[in-house]
Amino acid sequence: MPVFTRFSRPPQQGTPGAEAETERDAREEPEPVPAEAETPAPRARLAHLRTWRTRHPRAARSVHLTTTVLAAVLVLGALLLPNTLPAVEPDRFARIPAEAVIGAVVMLVLPRRPRLVAAVLYGLGLTALTTVNLLDMGFNEYLGRGFNAALDWDLLPDAQAYVEDTLGGGVATAAAVGAVVLVLLVAAVMVAATIRLADVLSRHRVRATKGALLAGTVWVTCAALGLTLFGGPIASERGAGALRVHAQRTVQSLRDEAAFAREAKADTFGNTPPDQLLPDLRGKDVIFTFIESYGRSAIEDPIMAPGVGRTLDTSTEALAEAGFQARSGWLTSATYGGSSWLGHSTTMSGLWIDNQRRYRTVTAGDHLTLTKAFQKTGAWDTVGVMPGVQKGWPEEKWYGLDKLYDAFDLGYRGPKFSWSTMPDQYALEEFQRRVHGKKRDKPLMSFVILTSSHQPWAPLPKMVGWDGLGDGSVFDAIQKAGNKASDVITDTTKSRQEYGKSIQYSVTSLTQWLERYGTDDTVLVFLGDHQPMARVSGNRASRDVPVSIVAKDPKVLDKVADWNWTEGLKPDRDAPVWKMSAFRDRFLKAYGSTPHASGG
Repeated sequence: MPVFTRFSRPPQQGTPGAEAETERDAREEPEPVPAEAETPAPRARLAHLRTWRTRHPRAARSVHLTTTVLAAVLVLGALLLPNTLPAVEPDRFARIPAEAVIGAVVMLVLPRRPRLVAAVLYGLGLTALTTVNLLDMGFNEYLGRGFNAALDWDLLPDAQAYVEDTLGGGVATAAAVGAVVLVLLVAAVMVAATIRLADVLSRHRVRATKGALLAGTVWVTCAALGLTLFGGPIASERGAGALRVHAQRTVQSLRDEAAFAREAKADTFGNTPPDQLLPDLRGKDVIFTFIESYGRSAIEDPIMAPGVGRTLDTSTEALAEAGFQARSGWLTSATYGGSSWLGHSTTMSGLWIDNQRRYRTVTAGDHLTLTKAFQKTGAWDTVGVMPGVQKGWPEEKWYGLDKLYDAFDLGYRGPKFSWSTMPDQYALEEFQRRVHGKKRDKPLMSFVILTSSHQPWAPLPKMVGWDGLGDGSVFDAIQKAGNKASDVITDTTKSRQEYGKSIQYSVTSLTQWLERYGTDDTVLVFLGDHQPMARVSGNRASRDVPVSIVAKDPKVLDKVADWNWTEGLKPDRDAPVWKMSAFRDRFLKAYGSTPHASGG
């Protein structure tokens, strides 16, 4: 009987042993693997998920309808979203946005791939629209104006620094990261929503076409007839209008920058000889002081006015007993709610500096500031006291200051009061000890910025004995017992109350300092740099700030008699109102300066 190896020819079918050999081969061959077992687990799970619609049709329809409705709500909401917080009311969304109708028509006529690209671009456009609307809300809330894409990116680092000083570095970092994440999240959600709606429109093309035609007809009819609902037009083009406004604002700002650069080169007193500048103030110690956020609302708002008014009246009487008289009026600030340096530079330069680009332009040039006019004469020593400055400040030269005392030069060892590095009372006492109270060969011109009334107005310092100020440690207990910034800044009524108290404190500190250390030759000019933010001053508040001149020598006030300012520290409601940029030239002329123009 022959022996067969595995390499031998297999037996032919029907031959002896063939059946046994076949059975043995069958046992040795591996069993076929099912197709599902060959598929990797993740792919199998994905395939399983894809079949859930057929397994759960009711749930699939519910999810499909819900996501479609949410996508439509997101798109319509973004197109109709106002750019101010008070305007975010339900009735503002009862409109027909033209951009939605046009978008639907575009999606219906495009083939698949171009439709997908258009949906993505539409979603990104809605992201941009939502972002600028949210920025507008923030800027209107704090600065009383909308966001300017050409100018305001430079302010974002300052905003982060403010949050860090007010609420801590952790909160500032979280806020910055949160803002970036929010924008990315809005982009992802908006793009997903527009893709979803584009897909639904394409799958229901006939009905969608009829709906778009009907919506377009209704929009045109409402627009032609001027039909309104809840006080606004039913036919809306809010989205396109918002983007158009921002585009026009950007273009106008770029043009304005070039025009302002030419304007800044012209100066009414640019070539005035030193001996013809400020001859009627020779021998006087002149102090220009800005009180942070000291605005018209502090004197006229029903919540703040009673306390601030009493402080101004009391201070006027106390100064009169010390031999001082005052005259007060109004200036319209170039800024609102913040960016104090714009108010400072506008007052001192005589130019309207209402944005950061203008500020950079003018401070990079040699336009004569009021403070530098004193330095130019050679008749005064000039000094700056700025407890809010915590880093290099190259503007010192532009302001014409021989010496600058910043936050680190005043020897303060007490606690910060939110953004303010030290209480005004301490800063003024150190100004007296280090500068004003020292004997010198020339009179002194001082430029002092007080910061205790800077938002968020919590915690607030309180007056202590002037002789017990020491290194500022006396304020430790006051700071610990004060309000938390987070509790005040989120409460409008409390913000107004605490803001009023901060102005009372700053005015009291300054006027008590003048009573204590002022001389027959002291001339004090003090004013606000801007109104407080809109939530405190009011949504339609003016940009006016009070300004006062205080002196013992009656000749100093006689020089400004024709200004018709109010006697005392509280200007009347109908006292003259000038643009802040007009102050420099009026002051120079009032005290004998002769115009000699330069540039032009």
